[in-house]
Amino acid sequence: MNAMILAAGLGTRLKPWTQRHPKALVPVKGIPMLERVIARLRCEGFDHIVVNVHHFPDQIIDFLGSRDFGDIRIEVSDESGRLMDTGGGLVKASGLLFADGGPALVHNVDILSDAPLGWLMERHCRQESGATLLVSERESSRRLLFSPDMRLEGWHNVTDGRYRPEGYSPSPFSREYAFSGIYVVSGGAVEEMRSLFGGSGAFPVMDYFLSPSRSEIVRGEALDGLRLIDIGKPATLSQAEDFVF
Repeated sequence: MNAMILAAGLGTRLKPWTQRHPKALVPVKGIPMLERVIARLRCEGFDHIVVNVHHFPDQIIDFLGSRDFGDIRIEVSDESGRLMDTGGGLVKASGLLFADGGPALVHNVDILSDAPLGWLMERHCRQESGATLLVSERESSRRLLFSPDMRLEGWHNVTDGRYRPEGYSPSPFSREYAFSGIYVVSGGAVEEMRSLFGGSGAFPVMDYFLSPSRSEIVRGEALDGLRLIDIGKPATLSQAEDFVF
């Protein structure tokens, strides 16, 4: 099974660490986050991983070369020349990621969770959808809205009341969930991203998911009791040592 770890971000919220290191290598209980995510993917049956790099890329490449990850094939999508954001990074890596024609699980490098990643891949493969987003009821200031059959409809900023796409208004039957930063995507959806946003452009993947021009179906999979923490800021990083399992 294929997976991509989004590890190219600048990690500005984790300064001063990220002034000299990439966010992907921030340690939690002495183990870099990138190593933790790779180990979790391996345990869930993923055997091909693409890691994108931009901020201090040589440190990540050297780290990957210094570790024995067993029989996993790890490839690097190099964004050192230009940071492509989450959507553009997927498009850039697509030649590596979808070479065998199968879908890929995408995982932010700053997420720790007990999510059943192999299960999410299985759920995606049973449905005819371009992407399957892992969501839950956890607290979040930004939430995704779905139809009763869990098709993605919109996005809601709880703090200021804004909705996306422009003009969207939820129905009484809409269901709101927090996004986990983990999802499965098909090669066809990434090709549609390329056609809608340009093959060389940088753009957030959420712009595609919320685009009125999208034809691929995007669904949500809600998981009760999901334990998840985003270590991308000092407050949550300090909590992460009590969270790891």
